[in-house]
Amino acid sequence: MDLDAVPQEGNATLDGHSKLMYARDAQGRVVTTTSRGWEAEEIVTSHAVDVLVEQAKEAKARAQAGLASPLEYWMYERRMDVALLSQTSGFWQWRVRRHLQPRHFAALSQAHLARYAQALGLPISTLQALP
Repeated sequence: MDLDAVPQEGNATLDGHSKLMYARDAQGRVVTTTSRGWEAEEIVTSHAVDVLVEQAKEAKARAQAGLASPLEYWMYERRMDVALLSQTSGFWQWRVRRHLQPRHFAALSQAHLARYAQALGLPISTLQALP
């Protein structure tokens, strides 16, 4: 992208902030510049957040019905998926999926709960319950 083509339309999801982007200057060198974003980016970001909010609602209903653990709700509420929670907690993805099941989550040690709590930025007591 050329330096003069960097979008500056504005993006409500950036909340007035700008972000760093790379572009080519007049001499063809790659330089950094700031962008206020553009409408297409805002639409995609808003849609992705809406999907995660819906997933959190569904996970909360499943957890209340005893079909999922509170971990599933908190994962979506914190805007994560299995892959991201796996990376931040250090558990393999198959283990994270296993811990989304109530009986396996209930058997987690304090050390394992602490890893999830740290990854999600929550106290352990909050992680073990629903809001």
